[in-house]
Amino acid sequence: MSRRLPGLVHLGDATSFVDRLLEVIEHIRLFEDFERGEIEVLAAHLRCYRAPAGATLIREGDRGDFMVIVLDGQCEIVRNDAGGLPRRLGLAGPGKTLGEMSMIDGELRFASCVALVDTLIAVLDRDSLSRIIADDPRLGIKILMELVLLLSQRLRSASGKLVQHLDGGADAA
Repeated sequence: MSRRLPGLVHLGDATSFVDRLLEVIEHIRLFEDFERGEIEVLAAHLRCYRAPAGATLIREGDRGDFMVIVLDGQCEIVRNDAGGLPRRLGLAGPGKTLGEMSMIDGELRFASCVALVDTLIAVLDRDSLSRIIADDPRLGIKILMELVLLLSQRLRSASGKLVQHLDGGADAA
């Protein structure tokens, strides 16, 4: 994992960060229905990293097989425009999850994520998710169902924005 996250300090698994995970859970829609015991099992499969300001956590165009949970700090989500210049899409602070789509489908990253300040993250990769599914199918299915729900909500939101854009464009024509 560290070879995919150069410049970050590996802090081990997230078992020592269970309390912090529980604190930010209320901001993580993905895990809001999870009990402490389930978070403890999940934490054993997460890897934690400290990212210094300016470190790239996710790089647009890279193949992805992991997602990031921001525990502390703040990241900027950027995508290059048609001219190749980075354009800010948003910010992600504690409780935000990033990279779920690429973790699931292994496709190219849609955008980059860069730490704006020293940032603590937890990482779940596809292999660890597969181990959870094999070792604790009920928990694995729960995680997958929550991922599907999260991605569905994001798709609906993006679709709504597209419709608004198209409707606005039709008025201008």
